Amino acid sequence: MSRRPAAVAASVLTLLSLGAVSACSGNSSASTGGSGSTPTVKLMAGGLDKQIYLPYQLAQQLGFYKKYGVNVELSTEQDGGVGAEEAMASGQVDMAGAWYNHTIEFQAKGKAVEDVVQLSGAPGEREMCTKKSGISSGADFKGKTLGVTDLGSGTDTLTQFLAAKKGVKAGEFHRIGVGAGSTAIAALENGKVDCVMTTQPTVAAIQKKGVGTSAIDLATTQGATAAMGGAFPAASVLARTDWVNSHKDTVQKVVDALVATMHWINTHSAADIANKLPTSFVSNQLVTKADYIQALTEDKGQFLPDGIMPAGGPRTSLATEKLVGNVKGSVDLGKTFTNDFALQANKTEGFKTTTTPAGPNG
Repeated sequence: MSRRPAAVAASVLTLLSLGAVSACSGNSSASTGGSGSTPTVKLMAGGLDKQIYLPYQLAQQLGFYKKYGVNVELSTEQDGGVGAEEAMASGQVDMAGAWYNHTIEFQAKGKAVEDVVQLSGAPGEREMCTKKSGISSGADFKGKTLGVTDLGSGTDTLTQFLAAKKGVKAGEFHRIGVGAGSTAIAALENGKVDCVMTTQPTVAAIQKKGVGTSAIDLATTQGATAAMGGAFPAASVLARTDWVNSHKDTVQKVVDALVATMHWINTHSAADIANKLPTSFVSNQLVTKADYIQALTEDKGQFLPDGIMPAGGPRTSLATEKLVGNVKGSVDLGKTFTNDFALQANKTEGFKTTTTPAGPNG
C-alpha cells in the first residue's frame, strides 16, 4: 500500500532504505548462498515506524527471524518513491508489508499476488477531523476536502468507501494527498483539509496539538466491523505467487517468525512492545513514548493473534474495491490469500488459534 512513512524517523529509515536500495537493484529473489545456509529475504514495508506496520520491525528486534532460520532485510517506502506492493510486484523486493486489498487489485490487472500471513483485521486508521468540519460519518463528506496518504493509496480507497456506503459520490467531495506525520498535521492546522485519514503515531500527535479529533474509528477490528460491515484485513505480507511456489520453505520461515511475533504482541502490553522497538519509532518530534504507549493501548485490537486470514475478511475487502470502482470484474478470492503457512506455524509451535479461518470464497 502506498503509505509513506512519517518524517519522524527519517534518519533511521533513510539508513534502512539506503541499504535496501543497493541490495534491491535488478530482479530480486531469496538468496541462499549455498546448501544449508540461511536464506535472505528482502521485505519492504509501507512505513516501518507506523504502528499498523510494527510487527515487521518487532520480529527483527525480538530475534525471531534469526530464530526461525531466515535473514530478513527490511526497508521502508520513501516519500515520492515506489510503493512497497509495486516494488514487490516488479521484483525489486521479495515481499511487501502492505494491505491485503492489493492482491485483489493485482488480480484484476492480471497479476498473481497472494497474502501469506495476515497481521491485522482492521485498517488501523482514523478519520481525524477539525472541530468545525461537522463530520461524524461518510454521509457528511459532501462538499468537504479530505486528506489521504496519497491518491490511489489504501486510505484513498477507504475514504471513498466510507462516502459511497452513505450514498455520497466521489465527485461530491475533494480528496488530496497529504502524506503522514508532520505534513498531514500541517494540512489540518492550515485549513487545507477538513479531515485526514491517518494512523498512529500521527493520530496521537493531532490529538495532542488539539487540531483534530477522531470522527470515524477504523483502528480496531471492532471499529472496522461497525463502520464497514465486517473485519477488514489490512497489514499483511504479500508476495508474487510464482515466487511463493518456488520458495515455500523460505516463506514458511518468514511466516513462522511473524506468527510468533503476533502471539508475543497478544500476550504483552503496549509498554512491553514499545520497549522493544527502536527509540526513534516511539519517541520523536511528534510524540513522546508515553503518547505512543497510550495510542498503542487504544489501537492494539487491530492485530490478529495468530496470523490467520479471518472468515469474511476477503469478502469485505472485495466489496470495498467494487463499491469504489477499483474492481469491476470477477475475482477468485481463493487465489488472493493462503492460510496454509500460518496454520502450519501455529501447529508447529503449539499455539492456540482463535481466529476463524477464511475459506476459499473468503
